[in-house]
Amino acid sequence: MDSLLVLILSAAAMTAIVGTRYLLVSGAFAWATKIREPGLYAGLDIQIKREIGWSLASAAIYGIPAGIVAWGWDNFGWTQIYTDVNAFPAWYLPVSVFLYLGAHDTWFYWTHRLMHRPFWFKAAHAVHHESRPPTAWAAMAFHPWEALSGAFVIPVLVFLIPVHVGALGVVLATMTIMGVTNHMGWECFPKFIVNGRFGRWLITATHHQKHHDAYRGNYGLYFRFWDKMCGTDLGLGDWSRRPHERS
Repeated sequence: MDSLLVLILSAAAMTAIVGTRYLLVSGAFAWATKIREPGLYAGLDIQIKREIGWSLASAAIYGIPAGIVAWGWDNFGWTQIYTDVNAFPAWYLPVSVFLYLGAHDTWFYWTHRLMHRPFWFKAAHAVHHESRPPTAWAAMAFHPWEALSGAFVIPVLVFLIPVHVGALGVVLATMTIMGVTNHMGWECFPKFIVNGRFGRWLITATHHQKHHDAYRGNYGLYFRFWDKMCGTDLGLGDWSRRPHERS
């Protein structure tokens, strides 16, 4: 088969995978919200349709570079993705996951903070904040310019940091689940984690909800490290009132 056609099919397949993953995970947590917090998304049908539309557009923007890299890895050995679990010491598996999450979180913090500058907010990031309140469907609801800013992070990292294919799967699963749960309008982590020592450094829905309320601060994705270092950590949000009831 012509290599160009294979490349196109790889990009299309990865786009389909990203889009399907989004629909399944966001759909599962939207269903969980209906059971756990009935009525929380009442009256948000138009907003949810808009979130799904933007998110599926983002799926293509994320999927195309991922498909190109996957094609290069399969055909030419591009990247430092490896399949032999013995290629590196066992301790490197969790370390590589942390390295990827830390690097992704760093990129996200600074680009997210940039997106809140007046020009970039109006040009791109306002799309994400049109979700008032955000729902489980809003995790990938980005303007194409913003989606593009995040689409190349993992594809670039696989050229720089060795990672087992299974560890990479853990990174992608974490990225997807935390992206959805941080937006769904209620906290799925137990209080002893959110309010405990671990929660001081981990971003969950209670922390990210504060960002959507205040529009400033709490810019991180996984960890509160950069927010704490840069004085932009606003602390935890308040669930005493439902998001759709907030002023």
